[in-house]
Amino acid sequence: MTLHAVITGDPHAAVPLVLLHGFGGGAFVWRDVIDRLPADLPVIAYDLPGHAGSLHADGIGGAGRMARAIFSDLDRRGIGAFHLAGHSLGGAAAALIALRQPQAVPSLTMVAPGGFGPEINHRVLKRFGLADTAEELRSALEIMVGYNFDIPETMVETTLDARRGKGAREALSAVFSAIVSVHGEAGTAQGQLPLADILALPMPKALLWGLEDCILPPHQSAVSGSNLAVHRLPGGGHMLVDECPDIVAEEILQTVKRTD
Repeated sequence: MTLHAVITGDPHAAVPLVLLHGFGGGAFVWRDVIDRLPADLPVIAYDLPGHAGSLHADGIGGAGRMARAIFSDLDRRGIGAFHLAGHSLGGAAAALIALRQPQAVPSLTMVAPGGFGPEINHRVLKRFGLADTAEELRSALEIMVGYNFDIPETMVETTLDARRGKGAREALSAVFSAIVSVHGEAGTAQGQLPLADILALPMPKALLWGLEDCILPPHQSAVSGSNLAVHRLPGGGHMLVDECPDIVAEEILQTVKRTD
């Protein structure tokens, strides 16, 4: 099964923006961000393997496998160059695509990406990913957002709707196991990206992190690199795409514009 994507505009008429969501989400999480982007910027928002419309697609696993699946799908669609933005798991996958295919990626925006350090709140992430009732999902989300963000009912409903397919829970469980596959003396940890190589990439890059992120600790944003802008957001939790779509859209757009 091929990957499902929501496409706005003509991705062959201009260099498109490819959006990659986080664990347990879907292309739908980017709706408010897409609404704030200019109409002349084509967008390809993917459902990652094992999620929503890509539930049974190849590439279920960690960020590395997903990166390969996304790039293969873009190649199949005839997309040879694309801006990248990703959140959490999608941020890690975006970074790996940029590392492996830098000539194809003119800009990279990472929103609270995975893989920037070993620490991860795996207990809450598992509760979120495997929640199949509104009560379970809301309970997990309360920890994943900033302290003063009010979770809209639509956020709960659309997330649950994306998990109705047969085998969705099993697929998300497999993805979760790939994310937190490191088990050592310090306990459960996430796999880490080759940060030095990613941060040295020449294209314009942006890193966004909420200072109230209780899934991936904000100190993981204490990095510097070539052509990298770091934005630490007071009051922001882990779900920045939902919490502050205005800021996320603006930072993506500014990173895209830095390629002009």
